[in-house]
Amino acid sequence: MTLTRETITWEQAVGWLRAQPNQAALVRACYFDDPLVDAARRFHESLEWRAVRDFLPASCGMALDVGAGRGIASFALAADGWRVTALEPDPSRLVGAGAIRELASQAAVNITVVEEWGEKLPFEDGSFDLIHARQVLHHARDLEALCQELTRVLKPKGMLIATREHVIDKPEDLPVFLDSHPLHHLYGGENAYTRKRYLGAFEDAGLRMRHVLSPWETPVNYFPMTELDVRRAVSNKLRFPFPALLPAALICWVSKRLRSPGRLYSFVGVKL
Repeated sequence: MTLTRETITWEQAVGWLRAQPNQAALVRACYFDDPLVDAARRFHESLEWRAVRDFLPASCGMALDVGAGRGIASFALAADGWRVTALEPDPSRLVGAGAIRELASQAAVNITVVEEWGEKLPFEDGSFDLIHARQVLHHARDLEALCQELTRVLKPKGMLIATREHVIDKPEDLPVFLDSHPLHHLYGGENAYTRKRYLGAFEDAGLRMRHVLSPWETPVNYFPMTELDVRRAVSNKLRFPFPALLPAALICWVSKRLRSPGRLYSFVGVKL
């Protein structure tokens, strides 16, 4: 079958990517490789998750992992002691709810799987201490409605952490980003918003931002790059020959001034 945007699903797009011999590194970086339990354990031990953990509440409670995909973050939360509900509308055994159920069974962790969309959550007000969303909000059909719903089901003082969200500076940047994405040409499901749009949606929903993290400020965004990779990239931009001597404040300054369409930001907010 010829794969086109009219016929292909997300599962088929990932399946196609996994079948490309020259894309093995990207498949592994995206945790699309098998065995899934090994990929999930690798994510739990990754620099990205260790950095995420630094932003999470000190006490574990009820966590909702939105747009959970294959369940790698649901697994990481459960392994760290959270009582996890994974929200994933795709039933796929490769990239969706079916995969999460198999992962939970194989890894012997307790994850409740709910096959619903985030814009209308089937939970009572104030159900969760933490909502985690990795690479999710930029896919929202209605960003503002999604943020309202996520905030509704958070407990007072509860935390939302949305990681690795694609950011553009103006609408004209969106086609540039989409043309560069390795899978958008197949299934057509990618998107990005301006930083102002994200922040406005959070504020209107009743969230106070604690952290707005630009691409090179944290491994949450730049992983699988390393800190040395980032230092070298900043050194090249500044034409400074000594990457190890760059102060963190300067790296942060450069990071906030990046303008590449689709660059990654992460947001940490608390319900008012």
